[in-house]
Amino acid sequence: MEMFLNKAILYLRMIKISHSVFALPFAFTGAILAASGIPSLKQLFWILVAMVGARSGAMGLNRIIDRDIDKLNPRTKDREIPSGKIKLFDAALFTFISFAIFVFSAYQLNPLCLMLTPLAIAILFLYSYTKHFTWMSHFFLGLAISGAPLGAWIAVKGTFDLEIIPLCIGVIFWLAGFDVLYALQDIDFDKKHGLYSIPQRFGKEKSLIFSRLFHAVTMIMLIVTGFIFGLSFAYWIGIMLVMGLLIYEHSLIKHGDLSKLNMAFFNMNGYISITVFLFTLISFLT
Repeated sequence: MEMFLNKAILYLRMIKISHSVFALPFAFTGAILAASGIPSLKQLFWILVAMVGARSGAMGLNRIIDRDIDKLNPRTKDREIPSGKIKLFDAALFTFISFAIFVFSAYQLNPLCLMLTPLAIAILFLYSYTKHFTWMSHFFLGLAISGAPLGAWIAVKGTFDLEIIPLCIGVIFWLAGFDVLYALQDIDFDKKHGLYSIPQRFGKEKSLIFSRLFHAVTMIMLIVTGFIFGLSFAYWIGIMLVMGLLIYEHSLIKHGDLSKLNMAFFNMNGYISITVFLFTLISFLT
């Protein structure tokens, strides 16, 4: 039993399960908007399972593809695959099973969800290679994460509708904005090994500006979303809180001082996604 638990912990570390707080609240936000309230328990259950499967598969795929790079980077050399704690075959099997769970969950939801699973997996696969040829890789990651609210919307509605697009755009720019901040710590490594990112291409100072601009777009899209769905005063309180959190996040990161990067990356962005979800939910409950 202890061996099983230790193995499970290794896999949870590999896929950084704690980072699920970024995408999962936005998935439930998309579901709430689609249902104009709380979706059925069956829909919520299979959306949750689909999210776990897709995210686990995506992280497993990313770790497999990046294993040689991770081995060279002092920041990532102790990750589970490059350190040998998880064998490549085992990681591949875990990734295959995760995506199988994702596809089965989509089948349980509706035909359109199932039909779109190959596209979703293709985007997740492509992202892991984008850092090798474009500094726009942050947006590919944002596109992958934006599948959370879009997929949940389709899971509930069974259709693709334009109303959800502003929220998806907001998520893309939100993710790109904080991924740019996260990439600041790998500038020298990326330059040495021919990897692409906005910090590697434009430097720290301009990257901070880009990140702020991206998050300004996020705020605009959240505001547009509120108007499209006619959300109540509670939602606008949440949006004000999100703005405050974004401002505080950027105050933590200064040119030449990345000491509070992990706090800005994990804490603030986890709070942001949860805030959007909670106040969207409250908007429909009040």
